[in-house]
Formats: sequence, structure tokens, C-alpha cells
Amino acid sequence: MANFWENIQSSYINYANYLWSEITFQSSTWYLNYFWWLVAVSTTVWLLELVFPWRKNQPKIRTDFWVDAFYMFFNFFIFNLVVFIAFSNLTTDFVKDVLEMELSKISIINLKSYPETVQLVIFFIATDFIQWFTHVLLHRFPFLWKFHKVHHSVEEMGFAAHLRYHWMENVFYTPMKYIMVMLIGGFDPKQAFIVYYAAIVIGHINHANINISYGPLKYLFNNPKMHIWHHAYELPKDYSYGVNFGISLSIWDYIFRTNYIPYSGRDIKLGFEKIEEFPKTFFKQLLYGFIKEREN
Repeated sequence: MANFWENIQSSYINYANYLWSEITFQSSTWYLNYFWWLVAVSTTVWLLELVFPWRKNQPKIRTDFWVDAFYMFFNFFIFNLVVFIAFSNLTTDFVKDVLEMELSKISIINLKSYPETVQLVIFFIATDFIQWFTHVLLHRFPFLWKFHKVHHSVEEMGFAAHLRYHWMENVFYTPMKYIMVMLIGGFDPKQAFIVYYAAIVIGHINHANINISYGPLKYLFNNPKMHIWHHAYELPKDYSYGVNFGISLSIWDYIFRTNYIPYSGRDIKLGFEKIEEFPKTFFKQLLYGFIKEREN
């Protein structure tokens, strides 16, 4: 138990030092600077929204813009990465001390002998699928949905809505993603950074107020015209739990028949039933799902 808490504490302290080095441009590898990468990507996609808006009547500073901007940094830096780091350290120690084996022995495929491009593609596809599957679970089970409702409380879509989600989602996503990472061995750690970068860019664009669908590639990559139906207020009877669950790739929805784009969703109403009663402030949403009387 002592090692458990020591690992968590050291993970947080090490990560705090790492984050500060990023903010102050002291990180040794410039292209691994998550903080300024997020700032650059967010600024670029926002400018695209301003220059090429899909919903031209939507305010440039939309409803909850600043709340979502805070969510981006809160979730991306305070919870997402640090939870992953802490979970990774604890899992590694568990496998080594309890199971008495190296983490690499658990992998079912070793990518070391594959070209870097192939490694990257396999890692990207595998991690995206596990996130798609986890996303489906968040909609399918009421206990998980009440936390995921924070993400769906967006009533005007914009790039910053991408990282607007309840902090508990990291608790669900992290083990699932790490299991996939454990099962795939031998890949270059730099691949994880590249995949993470790509996912952030695609996720920002999917939520952005931009008129883009990628042509035939829409059957492979998620896009704003597809993802807006995922946030639709009214869902078809045959898809009561949701549609278009794709994170970066849309192909999973086409394979498992959860795809749904009946027509242009540019002006559809977003949210869910009784959304007007949903907490509007960050701190109230932070506690949502734990306090019974606040549930809808």
C-alpha cells in the first residue's frame, strides 16, 4: 500500500515538473511539447472557424467558449496525462512485483520488426478502436452516461467542445487504452506522441464549426458533418443510445452499423432531454453524477 501511494505521489510531482518545463520552453525535445502544441492547434482550428464557418449565424465567441477552453487545459493536462502516467506506473509495478514478469511478455504482437510507418498505422488503428468501444459503453450504461452527459451538454459546437468532458471519463478511458498499449509491444515511444497529436487535431476539427467532410475519406475519418449527429438532441428510435461513436476513425461506425447521417446536420438542435436544467458552470459539472438530486 505504501508503494501504491508513493507511486501516485511521485507521478504527480514528476508530471508537475514536466508540465512546467513545457510551459517555460525547457523541455528537451521541442516536438514533444504538449502544452504549446495544444495552444497552436486550438488557435489554428479556431481561425479556420472564423474564416470558413459552417453555421454562419453562430457567434464567433459561442456559448460556453471560455468554459470549454478551461476544460481543454484541465482535462488534457491535469487529469488526462497524469492519470495515464500514474496508471502506467502502477500497472508496471503490479505486473513486475505480483505477476513476477516483464510487461513486454504480455504483448500479443511485437511491432519492433515492422517498418516505422506500419508501427504507426497499427498503433493508431488499435488505440482508436478501443476508444470507440469505450465511447459506446459510455452511452450504453446509465452509470457511465451520467458522466458523459457533460460532453453532450454542448449546445453550440466548436473546436473547444472536443475536450469538454467529465474528469471521470479519464478513469474509464485510461485502463482501456493502457490495456491496448500492453498488448502491442515493440513500438517506438515516439509513435505514441504522433498518434496523440493526430487524435487532437482530428478531434478539434470534428467539433469545429467548419464545413468539411473529406469526400470519399469520410468513410474512414470522422468529420464535423458526421460528428454533429452524435450530439443531436433527437435520436432515431433504432439508435436510442446514440450514433456515430467514432473518435478519429469513422470506419468502426460503418462496420458495426452505428453510422447515421440522414441529411445535413448544420442547424440541428444539440444536447439531450431537459438540457436546460443541466449545470452550466464548470465546478457544478465537476460534481455532476455524484449528487443524486442534480441528476436529470
